[in-house]
Amino acid sequence: MWIRLRQIAVVTSDLLKTALDVQTVLGVEACHIDPGVGAFGLKNTLWPIGNQFLECVTPTTSPTAGGRYIERRGGDTGYMVINQVDDVSSRIAHVGELGVRIANHMEYDKGGFEGIQLHPADTGGSFFEMDQMKVDGAENIDGPWWPAGSQWPDFSRTERVRAISAAELQAVDPDRLAARWAQIAQLELENDPAGNPTIQFENASIRFVEATDGRGDGLGGIDVDCVDRDAVLAGAEQRNCVVNDEQVLLGGLRVYLRG
Repeated sequence: MWIRLRQIAVVTSDLLKTALDVQTVLGVEACHIDPGVGAFGLKNTLWPIGNQFLECVTPTTSPTAGGRYIERRGGDTGYMVINQVDDVSSRIAHVGELGVRIANHMEYDKGGFEGIQLHPADTGGSFFEMDQMKVDGAENIDGPWWPAGSQWPDFSRTERVRAISAAELQAVDPDRLAARWAQIAQLELENDPAGNPTIQFENASIRFVEATDGRGDGLGGIDVDCVDRDAVLAGAEQRNCVVNDEQVLLGGLRVYLRG
């Protein structure tokens, strides 16, 4: 039984600006636009980062859940931690035993994709999503990923960044949030070198920190493994996204530059 961090979603008020920021800073290329999100009053774009993905969604109508979330968090913000699992049926059973509600049960691509978005009121922090690909090659870490379209490998650019190595969830009580997510993920809690509670997925970690920015609980940041940090920072200077030499701001996320 495994779980991988496969995709991070942000929700912003201006998709074009966010796209220009992401592409100029990270040097990535858009791989997919999903017309299906229009049913939820949204438009989106996805970019591969190695074999993982960054997604931006933007409300196109009002009211929408995404729009309300932007208002609640005071601007553009991290939105969803989207994971690939090899056993979504057992995950469904487990969250049911915990009393965690499923906000959205998804089945697409003629049964080749099944996933669940858990209710954030029951998980805390952000949307916690677990999806299973049920097609040939699905267990390969570079394998197919339905939400990103069938041609995503052709658009993968790793000259500047090559992976999302962590997601950072912030909370008023990070220990409590960490314990809940570990319970849902069926993994042991650890502490990182800074003493933050952490869950280790197969390919990335989920880190829990105290909320100190006045925005409350939420998906506050990600770590990206850099190939060319100087190019990332130069792009961030162009887009006025630099926080410091270790961090840039994209789509309301703190993006920590690692490596």
